[in-house]
Amino acid sequence: MNKPELLAPAGDFEKLQMAVAYGADAVYLGGKQFSLRANAKNFDMAELHQAITYAHNSNVKVYVSVNIFAHNQDFTGLKDYLLALKDMGVDAVIVADLGVFDIARQIDGLDIHISTQANITNFHSAKLYRELGARRAILARELSIGEISEINKQLAASETKRHLLHSTDTDASTHTHEICAPFETEVFIHGAMCVSYSGRCLLSNYMANRDANKGDCAQPCRWKYHLMEDKRPGEYIPVYEDERGTYIMNSKDLCMINHIPELIAAGISSFKIEGRMKTAYYVAAVTRAYREAIDDYFTCESLYASKKDYYLHELEKTSHRDFFTGFYLGIPADGQNLTDIVHGNVQDFLGVVVDYDADSQLALVEQRNKFTIGDEFEFLKSRFKQAITEIYDEKGNPISSAPHPMQLVRIRTLQPVERFDILRRL
Repeated sequence: MNKPELLAPAGDFEKLQMAVAYGADAVYLGGKQFSLRANAKNFDMAELHQAITYAHNSNVKVYVSVNIFAHNQDFTGLKDYLLALKDMGVDAVIVADLGVFDIARQIDGLDIHISTQANITNFHSAKLYRELGARRAILARELSIGEISEINKQLAASETKRHLLHSTDTDASTHTHEICAPFETEVFIHGAMCVSYSGRCLLSNYMANRDANKGDCAQPCRWKYHLMEDKRPGEYIPVYEDERGTYIMNSKDLCMINHIPELIAAGISSFKIEGRMKTAYYVAAVTRAYREAIDDYFTCESLYASKKDYYLHELEKTSHRDFFTGFYLGIPADGQNLTDIVHGNVQDFLGVVVDYDADSQLALVEQRNKFTIGDEFEFLKSRFKQAITEIYDEKGNPISSAPHPMQLVRIRTLQPVERFDILRRL
């Protein structure tokens, strides 16, 4: 079995750095135009070039989302944008709209991945996209592991058949499609889920005049609702699930950390983490957990099995709703998150290492939440624990605490640490 790619979100440059530092094989991100997640910081053209160069220097691939559902006016400048991405060396673009796909496939050497919002739920759709020139299909989130496995088996069989026909046909002019690299499939394995079919939602348009299919979702599925009976205007009837109200369209968060073997056996090429709008800490912690789980499984299956509780505990230290397995194990009976409760204490994220001086054993830390001498914490990347014994401000003066967000301080460490190491309170 081939080791799947671990694909992490990069909503801005810091999150990209965290994804790279904590073990992603590839990142996906968006530009300032043509991308869903309009409220993410995203990247302008200069930043895109910087991001691609940075990732490639660490042998990490970069996929750029060009996944809006385009109207006529949205095609202005699209081809020039795609050509610029190709010239920057982007590894692939992610598209959902057939019109955008048609423009993208006119650019030689530009790999195209088909977005989950294209709703690919069967072999025939995936095969057609492959024959039209796509390199990868990001399958719909409504598929079970069994269905994904069958799609991959059928794709592999049709690929073998194509190669056999190619090898026995002496007239090259008869080929309607060039034989290329194997077609890949990608799936989401962790993160927020959308109540709408593969994310194609109209609620936000109608209720907030914000187009979810152009990246500006207001998330009305997360709002609290009441019922009003037609003959009793103004009487709002709460639909109680608990004392806080009800969130009847609020999905739980996907988490497949305990099902890595089944996903690998299904022949999936890329495991994708949702979260371009999440924090840098979230990207680092979730990427690290899945990196460790995948590597452990390929080292020794029993090692992976013995650490399942540990992986899950690591993910529970991030901000999340209740976890569930989506549609992977069949149609979910427990997918609703009927409260607004989000678990995980973001105050645990104390800071990020900016630099380390081996002579003084002092780490320069960009503070994110208050910490004080005596606080106990762990370094997420270097994987050791200690108490804070000394803190110094930028001028070298000893201080008892670091109370100001983004303040630069130095702390003494028991072991050497690396840039992008995260301090997390125990």
